[in-house]
Amino acid sequence: MLKRIVQLFIVITGGTIGYLYMPELFSVMDVSWQGWIQSGVGAIVGALILFLLTFWVVDYIVDFLRWVEDTLVRAPVADLLFGSLGLIVGLIIAYLVNNLLQDIEIKVVSQILPIFITFLLGYFGFQVGFKRKDEFLNLFAKKDKKGSDEDDLSEAPVDRSLIPKEKILDTSVIIDGRIADICETHFLEGTIVIPQFVLEELQHIADSSDGLKRNRGRRGLDILNRLQKDLPVKVEIYDGDFEEVQEVDSKLVKLAKVMDGIVVTNDFNLNKVCEFQNVQVLNINDLANAVKPVVLPGEEMTIQVIKDGKEQKQGIGYLDDGTMIVVEEGKDYIGKTIEVVVTSVLQTSAGRMIFARPKSLEKAL
Repeated sequence: MLKRIVQLFIVITGGTIGYLYMPELFSVMDVSWQGWIQSGVGAIVGALILFLLTFWVVDYIVDFLRWVEDTLVRAPVADLLFGSLGLIVGLIIAYLVNNLLQDIEIKVVSQILPIFITFLLGYFGFQVGFKRKDEFLNLFAKKDKKGSDEDDLSEAPVDRSLIPKEKILDTSVIIDGRIADICETHFLEGTIVIPQFVLEELQHIADSSDGLKRNRGRRGLDILNRLQKDLPVKVEIYDGDFEEVQEVDSKLVKLAKVMDGIVVTNDFNLNKVCEFQNVQVLNINDLANAVKPVVLPGEEMTIQVIKDGKEQKQGIGYLDDGTMIVVEEGKDYIGKTIEVVVTSVLQTSAGRMIFARPKSLEKAL
């Protein structure tokens, strides 16, 4: 159907050109037909010539139009709306500027320059509306919330600081999996937001040819299904994207600014970037370190020494939560379960490390 429409448009265009200009050609050729005959023959000849000349490009035109149609159909409504509004604003500004240029008697300025101005301002208007749509939507959402809050103010005052902010998950914290357990215990309040670009990265990892990456990606997708179906939290998918930003971490930071949300991660570098850009961030590694049992020097505990340490005569053991215990003079006890006495505790960015000595040696001292 589309191909027929394109062919009909070409025929009508050719006929129009022939109707307007072929009579002049006949006059030059000294053809003395009646005016209406010349116009009619000109329209037929023009339609036939243009149709034959463009017959081989019809398929390319149809393919291009179908590509444009598919792109517009798949584009989110917000993208089309704000892109169109930006285009309209750009064209209005171009019209006002071009009216001023018409008074200039220089032909290049009054006739050619307006064409470029119209194209450029229309393009820039569309790009601004399309790429800044998230900020516009957030601005309108804030106004709506403010208006609703003012309406409800007479009934009950609302402290906005008590309203939980959206929690935006990054790829690493989804793959880690502990976020599901945290949500299950109700320690994380508010809506959980999963950006579409994070889902795409997870899918890319799950489709990797590397077996380890593929398993990590599939684990992340399983965690998302658990969050959405089995846990008492509200999960939303954010469909927007920031095409001018390439890195996923940078997109997360910008989204957090737009939504006034909180980034949830276990990525040390992303944590630092968020702090530098004044974006709230929750690092579940900090949470894990915070809830570990407090151990003080002089306390006794029972551990199994499983390997030797970096220094001479050291042995290494672990608590149930994964905390490393360095046992001085513990190399001789590898493979054995012994009682140790804590001598010191070291807190590092990677976690907590406990130093201890075998209890038997402490008694000997």
